[in-house]
Amino acid sequence: MFVCWLFLFGLDVNVAYPDEGRERLQGDAITASPAPRPNRFGPSTLVEVGGQVLLFDAGRGVPIRMGQIGVPLGKIDVLFLTHFHSDHVSGIPDVWRSLESPNHSATPYQRFDSLAAWQRRVGQRAGLSPFLVIARDDDGRPLGLLPLVSRTAFGVRSASFMGGTHSTFNMGLWQREVAATATEHDLQSLTAMLSARDEADVLVLRRQPTYWRDLQNPLRLLPHEPSTVHCPVRTIEPGATTVTLISESLRRRLQRKERKLQSLAGYRYYIASDDVDISRLLDWFFQVKPQRMAQQKLPSVFADPGVQEFIRSACMTKLADGGRAIEIHALECDEEVIAIFAGVADDHRFSTMFNTYTMSRKAKFSPGLILMRYVIDHFASQSYRAFDFGIGLYDYKLLVCPDYEPIFDSFIPLSVRGRFAVGAISAVNEAKRFVKSNPALLDIAHGPSRQLVRCSGLSGVGGKADLSSTHACAPMFRRWRGG
Repeated sequence: MFVCWLFLFGLDVNVAYPDEGRERLQGDAITASPAPRPNRFGPSTLVEVGGQVLLFDAGRGVPIRMGQIGVPLGKIDVLFLTHFHSDHVSGIPDVWRSLESPNHSATPYQRFDSLAAWQRRVGQRAGLSPFLVIARDDDGRPLGLLPLVSRTAFGVRSASFMGGTHSTFNMGLWQREVAATATEHDLQSLTAMLSARDEADVLVLRRQPTYWRDLQNPLRLLPHEPSTVHCPVRTIEPGATTVTLISESLRRRLQRKERKLQSLAGYRYYIASDDVDISRLLDWFFQVKPQRMAQQKLPSVFADPGVQEFIRSACMTKLADGGRAIEIHALECDEEVIAIFAGVADDHRFSTMFNTYTMSRKAKFSPGLILMRYVIDHFASQSYRAFDFGIGLYDYKLLVCPDYEPIFDSFIPLSVRGRFAVGAISAVNEAKRFVKSNPALLDIAHGPSRQLVRCSGLSGVGGKADLSSTHACAPMFRRWRGG
């Protein structure tokens, strides 16, 4: 089914030219300008040598120029980037975005707009180089894309999904027919081609959903193992009512608490759509979230280099449908922001990325859970079919997300060195699963910090960290779960 791969990587490379000049070297150069001009496109050089089509840089208008010289976009074997200035890469999104249409299978975490922002702000600072793999058919039409990044550590060249831990789910972008009909032989052929390229020793592919929108993830046909993390999910059946999504007893309790908030001037729930509001909410979030995490003796993941810039960029990025790459839902009053819930959405599922709630006395009225109820009700009314809270098992999540998304990891060796790496990675994963399955060992692993977390009842939702306090409130949650 698949006949070739395309790689995109920001590495220094040497091109092997044909021996004794027996084959012709052909090239087409496009003179360019970084500033938008009506009579000039972006920089790019096309080279045909040794039976391969090589493209150096992909500036604005490259697909048009290639069409003019009669070379289909899908015929490119390798794309090299000299550097990452916008005028050298702005033509890349065309292939990627062509695989984001409704007739393809992809999660919203793998949108170009989100991952491009992540690579610029986080990946590049961490020394990660883009490493895209594109499968195509005999006519050069893209069938699938793996958005990967590469790095070398301890002498091992590994390729993993873009987005790192900021993506709840990692998956390729596939034509729906390919996702439905791909075979084990197809995937083994692809990894064999990738191995022959000798640009990576191992694929380290974590947090992959087994299915997406009822279609298999083709990579599940490769050797894999259960992930060490879990994601609670709520399936929204057609015709579901708010009562069936959240138990009546929990809804009544939240309504009683919300009456205290409803008396506040300007109290409201809304989805941020204005740049000024988005910026203001993020300013508040990046001020409050570190305080929440420090209160729980946890390091702030938002202090890592580039993370705040990535989140701001993705939240500001407008999608074709008018939404944002990361969507922010908020509860606030005239006096202050009370809680926010942010995640990615398509027309099928909302998946949470980050959230937190106020440090003020209003926290005692459970603003996080109240906002969660609004968010679920909103997407149910939009005929969405699933909702999740992201990675992590906390009792508040299980109140409304009783099922678990099947997630797996794939560690695929591409060289002898890669086989040794896979053995080590799998051993670490197995140890993590063993610890997590043993409550006593898990308590030791978490250390005394869990005992320092203050339990404040249903004080809100705050992502992985903020609601770890609900472990101390387990009996209360169990009663509600049964209600």
